Amino acid sequence: MTRILPVLIALLLLLLPLPFTSGAQAQGREPVLKQVKIPHSYYWREMYVPHLTSGPSSLDWTVDGKSLVYSMQGRLWRQRIGDGAARQLTQSAGYDYQPDVSPDGKRVVFTRYLDDAYELVIRDLRSGKETAATSNGAVNLDPRWSPDGKRIAYVTTDETGHFHIALASLEKGEWKSERWRPERASEDPRYYYSQIDHELSPAWSPDGESLVFVANPEIGYGTGSIYVQPVDRSESAKLLVSEETAWKTRPDWSPDGYRIAYSSFSGRQWHQLWMTYAEPGGYPLAFSYGEFDIANARWSPDGKRIAYVSNEEGGLKIVIQEVIDGAKHTLDIKTKRYASPVGGVQLRITDEKGQQAPARVSVKGPDGRYYAPDGVMIHADDGYDRAFSASEPRYFHSDGESFIVVPPGTSEITIWRGVRYGTETVKVAVERDKTAIATATLKPLLNANAFDGWLSGDVHVHMNYGGAYRMTPAKLAKQADAEDLDLVFNLIVNKEQRIPDIDYFSPEAFSPEGSDATILNGQEYHTSLWGHLGLIGLKDHYLLGDYVAYPKTALHSYYPDNTTVADLAHAQGALVGYVHPFDAPAPDPFSERKLSHALPVNAALGKMDYIEIVGFSDPLATESVWHKLLNTGLRIPAAGGTDAMTNYSSLRGPLGLNRTLVDAAASDDPQEEVENFMTALKAGKSIATNGPLVSLTLDGAEPGDELKRGKGRHTFKYKAALASIAPVSSLDIIVNGDVAQSIPLSEDGKSASVEGELTLDASAWVTLRAVSETSSPLVFDAYPYATTSPIYVAIGGKPVRSREAAEYFIAWIEKLEAVAEDGSYNTEEERDAVLANLKKARRAFERRR
Repeated sequence: MTRILPVLIALLLLLLPLPFTSGAQAQGREPVLKQVKIPHSYYWREMYVPHLTSGPSSLDWTVDGKSLVYSMQGRLWRQRIGDGAARQLTQSAGYDYQPDVSPDGKRVVFTRYLDDAYELVIRDLRSGKETAATSNGAVNLDPRWSPDGKRIAYVTTDETGHFHIALASLEKGEWKSERWRPERASEDPRYYYSQIDHELSPAWSPDGESLVFVANPEIGYGTGSIYVQPVDRSESAKLLVSEETAWKTRPDWSPDGYRIAYSSFSGRQWHQLWMTYAEPGGYPLAFSYGEFDIANARWSPDGKRIAYVSNEEGGLKIVIQEVIDGAKHTLDIKTKRYASPVGGVQLRITDEKGQQAPARVSVKGPDGRYYAPDGVMIHADDGYDRAFSASEPRYFHSDGESFIVVPPGTSEITIWRGVRYGTETVKVAVERDKTAIATATLKPLLNANAFDGWLSGDVHVHMNYGGAYRMTPAKLAKQADAEDLDLVFNLIVNKEQRIPDIDYFSPEAFSPEGSDATILNGQEYHTSLWGHLGLIGLKDHYLLGDYVAYPKTALHSYYPDNTTVADLAHAQGALVGYVHPFDAPAPDPFSERKLSHALPVNAALGKMDYIEIVGFSDPLATESVWHKLLNTGLRIPAAGGTDAMTNYSSLRGPLGLNRTLVDAAASDDPQEEVENFMTALKAGKSIATNGPLVSLTLDGAEPGDELKRGKGRHTFKYKAALASIAPVSSLDIIVNGDVAQSIPLSEDGKSASVEGELTLDASAWVTLRAVSETSSPLVFDAYPYATTSPIYVAIGGKPVRSREAAEYFIAWIEKLEAVAEDGSYNTEEERDAVLANLKKARRAFERRR
């Protein structure tokens, strides 16, 4: 048996395509919190950094134990337990989170998101005066007063861009901070997070002499274990709980000093409340049970209750649990007493027929902040152009009728409904204590009728993936309705050692009652080596273990490779696609020392049914690889999949942002509709888009079709059209990867419709592509982009061939063979199987030179 952990594994992991990097950003658009130097921001940003939510997100007790101070809707509120009235405390241009009440009960420290940074602010609870505790432009989070009220422990990214604990103290009227522990790097390779260790979520011991916190020295996958250490660092940190925790752990020390409460998903799919002894050697025990998340737990001052935030009902609410008998009480918020005057907007959205229309809505108030109705799930973009907004845009999904509380003045409302309708912007003047009526009628885009009868689907969605909310199929379908999406492929997948939606897996498609959308649960097969696969249409069972090549685990082996996984999926009648393949720049096998992404292997061996050209990656970089594959004569359809984590309050989404349109019939039978979609996608009758709609015919042939002609020069008549919610810079007919003709655009860059001729004298593939050189605030992606799948032209019976493209993939596979040779396997049989597949793929490309 060979159980090798390669010395170069860290290098291999670093070569994996990251689904989001600054390279994937077009001019103007930049990532949120770009000062943080940690990869995979769609994990740490959602699960650790607080975000705008309509319900409560974090809390603390007042010192008398009779009230709670909590964050809700980006403000701090105070509410007496047993009283249904919430009283607003803070009001600024920013968003306020994570309150911690001082031991004397006179002040509250919290973090405020403003000007692309999180800063600590101290508010006097009597006078309302606010004082800055930090002003470093970093991300400063999780502030906690020391028991004597003289210091604040918190987490900061100041100086290095990594999360570290700092201690602040008041010196001559100013708060001064210093890092608590020196920065160190782990020797073990780390897949998801920085090689630099981090420290998270400090909490003081009741005597003020120690801190409990989360850290990840020599931990490869999760955010770390729970440690305790004297504040003066006279002793080294001691391990309390050894666990691959996620970002929601947030330990809290009991007032008696004996116990630590925290959140954990250990042995289950969702975070629940756990407890452990405050000294090393204790055994953790679960203290709550349920198929939902519990987060941000805080002990009451008398130690008899624990308050926390729960997403049991989908949104967020505060629950107070008795420690002795386990009784639970929800903090009921019946009324809100605002700190300043407000008004309301009653919004009604209709379609072109005058019918109420579900849609995605973003409401920006006169103060530049974003607002949403009570009880909805608020989501945020993962990047934005600072010229258009002071912070990332927020949005919610409406059934067509919504009431929003906003400050007096003029609010701006932007409304989307998928890619076939034009966006609408409505400005509404709101007066104090009055409700203004706002109406919007959504109209189809010019030329969008070319796609009447087509099915629209997102082939890459994650319903639940560790986010703030708890999503259900019914809520997912309602979001799809608002995005004018016919089908949602929920790709169930692991998040650390859990698979959040595993209980939902079924081969049967369904449409939840009250929705037009169809949902099918599939799988994303994770590997830390070969690239991720989308498996849609599995007819029997979910493939386990779900991930491959995870060092120091029982799934360390490089087997099964993606060829084997594809065979297993195809045996169940599924389609197999490569998802979020490449960011810019695309792989260069001639200059890179190591490559591990195995997309060309599956392509060469006929194991790939589609590729996500638009997805959580860079479209043009992915397109460049796709074009080379097509130039070797392979026929691979284009698809769009968002990789939307729909229970996130931030980041990737909304679902349908990246979508696939196929020329296939709708059906009242969900299963038949899915089969129609999958058949059309496999046949290449598709377009992939994040906003523009592109239509192309060649002598009447459509994408996926083949035109056969004899030897010689042939002229084809084409029809090309564009309908786009955002301007594009160019609309081009692509022949064998090169721009053959550029189509003139309308003045606003959103439409085109032309007929022309295209002359070819050799076999070719032809697509129509729309792309913008700049980002657009109307498209929550790197830049607007769309492409058709190819129309294939065979002249003289000869296939498309490019020696240059074949050599590119031969060099790529040679790099893969070197990686596989040095890989980790359970048996020699596994090694032989992986190497045999690589050899077959290399020879397949050698025959295509």
